[in-house]
Amino acid sequence: QVQLVESGGGLVQPGGSLRLSCVASVSISNFYTMGWYRQTPGRQRELVAGIDIGGRTNYADSVKGRFTISRDSTKNTVYLQMNSLKPEDTAVYYCATTWGREYRGQGTQVTVSS
Repeated sequence: QVQLVESGGGLVQPGGSLRLSCVASVSISNFYTMGWYRQTPGRQRELVAGIDIGGRTNYADSVKGRFTISRDSTKNTVYLQMNSLKPEDTAVYYCATTWGREYRGQGTQVTVSS
């Protein structure tokens, strides 16, 4: 069983920054890829950023140049640094991975508003 726990969300003004963290209950070296997703009511979830075990990353076009995903295997943690936040970034953000089946955390709310 894998547990993923996100933190770091909150209310921020447009142009501000937040850093999200996702701590896994097992070694993240078990996971070939990990991703950050976001979801708003009535919309499909969106893959925001992904990172593989080799450190290769991919991003949604809407966040390229503003968000950075990273991983720290010593802390079993994946981060999402979000800069230059926009109101349209408002969503519940959660991390997920696949290890036999998909595991996801409970999510953390990010609200970008003045």
